[in-house]
Amino acid sequence: MKILYAAIDQTVPGTKGGSVHVAAVAEGLAALGHDVMALVTPGSGTPAASRVSWVPMRPPLGSTHLRLARSRAVARAAAAFRPDAIIERYHNFGGEAIRLASRLHAVAVLEVNAPVIDYAGSSKALLDRALLVQPMRRWREHLCRLADVIVTPDAAILPRGVPRERIQRAEWGADTSAFVPGRSASAPFRRPAAETVAIFAGAFRPWHGAIHLVEAIRTLRGRGRSDIGAVFVGDGPELPRVRAAAEGLDHIVIAGALPHASMPAALAAADVGVAPFDLAAHAPLALGFYWSPLKIFEYMASGLPVIAPAAGRIPSLVADGREGILYSPAAGRDGHAAPLADALVRLGDPSVRRALGAMARERAEREYSWTAHCRTLEAAITRALGKRAR
Repeated sequence: MKILYAAIDQTVPGTKGGSVHVAAVAEGLAALGHDVMALVTPGSGTPAASRVSWVPMRPPLGSTHLRLARSRAVARAAAAFRPDAIIERYHNFGGEAIRLASRLHAVAVLEVNAPVIDYAGSSKALLDRALLVQPMRRWREHLCRLADVIVTPDAAILPRGVPRERIQRAEWGADTSAFVPGRSASAPFRRPAAETVAIFAGAFRPWHGAIHLVEAIRTLRGRGRSDIGAVFVGDGPELPRVRAAAEGLDHIVIAGALPHASMPAALAAADVGVAPFDLAAHAPLALGFYWSPLKIFEYMASGLPVIAPAAGRIPSLVADGREGILYSPAAGRDGHAAPLADALVRLGDPSVRRALGAMARERAEREYSWTAHCRTLEAAITRALGKRAR
């Protein structure tokens, strides 16, 4: 089938999770034999050669809030392509592609990665109520009504009243052919001289909790344990704080941002993957842990046991004692440090790491590959096409 994928607020090629996601879904659908046209903000360099038709189309002034101003350009591209399905990456100020679906007799798919509903205390909700008719709420609910299929990791972030049969729950994934255990490529950093090396990879935002891994290492040093080190890969607003907290601690490497193509080798150089999410540090997470975290799936695909808090949906993604170790944060500012340190000690045993890492890899191949995600998406679109034909 012909699939138009509108994600003009995402940069491809790119290193952020959204960029990786869009590239993987477009490539995955093309690999299943579909004719895919993807509208994206062009990144530096060019996407790898593939059957995807990458069309550069950035939002005006680079602002996601101005996506609708590209409606005419999207309409021209869609009219020339004549897709069987249109996938739009949801944004409160979007709608530039999904509104075309009925006119072109295409299946409308809304890809929802962030809450459509407001969390308690949301400034956006306060502004909406001040405008009396709540235009933002009405608009995003309108976008959901337009969709034949809504693909999301968590239906709890959708408005009430969305028909259950239109919701396709699906986790995001990892490239299980690139992220493999024991990858032999040279690491893009110097591995710390520690027996066990934990890695944090991702955006350095407060709720990603990178600072908690530093605090756990400091806790271990206070216990006289110098055999566990850590590597930090990525960039973001919390990176200066992490650097400052790590000063004076041995066996810590801060590698900075790396191209996504370097990540398989980076993870292969570590022993444990750490995802110390801090739900209390991000107000929208009061709705629940709605993420489908790429870092966890890439850790697992690489054969790394995962350490993460037992919060929200995380226990459904990583089974404690099977694919990793889940810990319960204590109350207070440093509540992650001690239980995270304890989890690192438990995974200091190489035999335990190997056993849990093997189970993590097996589950990643079965449930968290991009191929599995795209097959689920393909099946949902096919069902919607069949329903429309009937």
